[in-house]
Amino acid sequence: MNALPVIAAVDGSDDSLRALDWAADDARRRGATLRVAHVRQYAAWTPPGVLVAGLPEADDDPVLDGVRGHLDDRADLPKTEYVALEGVSAAVLPELGTSAQLLVLGSRGRGGFASLLLGSNGMAAAREAECPVVVVPRPGREVHDELPAEPGPRVVVGLQVDSPDEATLAFAFAEAALRGARLQVIAAYAWPVQTWATAGELVPPAMDQDVIENETRTLAEGFLAPHRTQHPDVRADVLAAPGDAAGLLVAASKNAELVVVGRHRRRLLAPARMLGSVTQAVLLHAVSPVAVVPPGAGEE
Repeated sequence: MNALPVIAAVDGSDDSLRALDWAADDARRRGATLRVAHVRQYAAWTPPGVLVAGLPEADDDPVLDGVRGHLDDRADLPKTEYVALEGVSAAVLPELGTSAQLLVLGSRGRGGFASLLLGSNGMAAAREAECPVVVVPRPGREVHDELPAEPGPRVVVGLQVDSPDEATLAFAFAEAALRGARLQVIAAYAWPVQTWATAGELVPPAMDQDVIENETRTLAEGFLAPHRTQHPDVRADVLAAPGDAAGLLVAASKNAELVVVGRHRRRLLAPARMLGSVTQAVLLHAVSPVAVVPPGAGEE
């Protein structure tokens, strides 16, 4: 069992309280401690580079006092700790991931612009944290497209068959097992495949769409095999479909308990950590909570 806590970042906003409730449920499933963290911004007059001596007291934090009141009526609350920190949230929150098995936060906090779908703190944590980060969206998002799905609890994961992410698949299977949920694996492929012959002339695809779809599904099944062995109680269904991976994952997020995506792996010519266009789109538009999983130690 992982002894590290599940950390919920709070700032007193409704978004952060929704994330707190989600984190409490997940910590209970994992048998983990719930650690509630509030990051106070440095005072506006503090000169750049000057750190405040000592940490603030968690017992003297009105935001944490409000959180305690919010959690008081929960009978199934796991062991809970409260931590008050000071600094710049976008820098402090990712650092919390070094001592957590999961970091959970709302899609937006008290700061920023109301029109933003995802706040800067959520984006920074998803991009930089060492542990998986779950972003819980606010109610009211709509999905205009919908994928067929059986009723019942469901976890969704994206699989890129030409560059599979083992850490993302492992997390998705483990989360589905904790929830007693079915795992829906989305494997997108490009169609139609168009090739330019000469200027202004397109060559028809040399392969039939059914062939590409079957090959995509076969590759996906091969990558899932070791995870199925490790989690024999998890039913994993592959949906190989044409189109944009982000659009398919957003459509699949309707009525899903969680959508799991991987963080972009660093490359020699692109050493900075990045979310990737698919992950960013899913974070911005999915209607279910989204888990962003960093690459494994041997993958990044």
